[in-house]
Amino acid sequence: MSDRVDAVVVGAGPAGSTAALQLARAGRSVVLVERGRAPGTKNMYGGVIYGRVLDGVVADWAARAPLQRWVTRRSTMVLTPTQAVTLDVRSAAWGEPPYNGATAYRSDFDRWLAEEAVAAGAILLPSTVVTGLLRDQAGRVVGVRTDRPDGDLRCEVVIACDGVNSLLAKEAGLHRATSSDTYTLGVKEVLALPRATIEQRFGVTGRHGVDIEILGATGQVPGGGFVYTNLETVAVGVVAQVSGLAKAKVRPEELVARLRAHPAVAALTHGGELVEYSAHLIPEGGYDSMPALSTDGMLVAGDAAHMTLAAGIWLEGVNMAIGAGSAAGLTAARALAAGDTSEHGLRGYRQALESSFVLANHRRLRNLPHLVLGERTQRVYPGLICDLAEELFTVRDPIPKPGLTRLALDARRRHGVRWRDLASDGLSALRALR
Repeated sequence: MSDRVDAVVVGAGPAGSTAALQLARAGRSVVLVERGRAPGTKNMYGGVIYGRVLDGVVADWAARAPLQRWVTRRSTMVLTPTQAVTLDVRSAAWGEPPYNGATAYRSDFDRWLAEEAVAAGAILLPSTVVTGLLRDQAGRVVGVRTDRPDGDLRCEVVIACDGVNSLLAKEAGLHRATSSDTYTLGVKEVLALPRATIEQRFGVTGRHGVDIEILGATGQVPGGGFVYTNLETVAVGVVAQVSGLAKAKVRPEELVARLRAHPAVAALTHGGELVEYSAHLIPEGGYDSMPALSTDGMLVAGDAAHMTLAAGIWLEGVNMAIGAGSAAGLTAARALAAGDTSEHGLRGYRQALESSFVLANHRRLRNLPHLVLGERTQRVYPGLICDLAEELFTVRDPIPKPGLTRLALDARRRHGVRWRDLASDGLSALRALR
């Protein structure tokens, strides 16, 4: 391998492999550098891949990607320690082409996507740690340093997809200072269960699967929880605000254990054998916490650019990474063809993201992450919702049934919710979702 190529992509996650794939298809020499022994060995996520973005990257992905189950049932669950209220949505159409979402193991999916890049002509360099950037005398990025014996990799453009704590984006001066309140720690257990047991408990058959997102799963720590099905395993986990964990002095695995023991979740997971435990730092600040996305000779994508969308009912990362990686690869290919990989020559990247779902969705929902992790959403509304639902379905014969308005007013008073706060939060949600 030559020590000089057109492009070096750092990180063989969904963003990096997609960027390398697009560059290779454009006929460019590209090296995909991965610190793990294989793509996906160091990656963790909440479990669902939304495949529409893949249609334009690997057209027959639905037939060839190593997927577990099609998500045909999406649930939003609200918990208190003794209660649960669930909004459950099923659609048979989600289990048929063009599909909506699917569960997958990241180790399998990431390896497959990297292999697509290799098949197109990219060179995969695993077990390699990138230790820094190479710059020319003018300060322009011209490659990366690695821990390999043969050392440096020189190129015209670097695409940094090296995760939430991106060394390269920080070294390039692209990251701005952000509060620890905008980061969560995702912790997940994967539990083995017989396939028939999973399908019976979750009410699905064949390749159909379930994804449950949970509010009220983390007690006094701002965050949320999730449960989803694979073919022969069930994943259960939490995402908890980093600063909240420190203040509460609670370990994240304790939160997972509490969630797993909740009656609403225990009925789905009991008897499962722990086969995997993983944790991952998640950037949840959204649009307002993103770094600058380019500089002379360099682009940033995926978690390195804080592109995880965490907006309550939408918890998306892989599709955002694939969309950003594709835009980065195509932009870099055009800049290389034009002979200009300066920041000016790479300006099309931001423009492409702003006009695509990636930044359009982030921009539209920019205020929701703060609302979702806010005090009332986390600590007050779960109890209010569960109490209201419980009262609504409690039969009081021979006492006449109270009206819904009366029940709602009583629940609001019991939980100390002021009208102005309820109106403010409702208006904020409506503005974001309009």
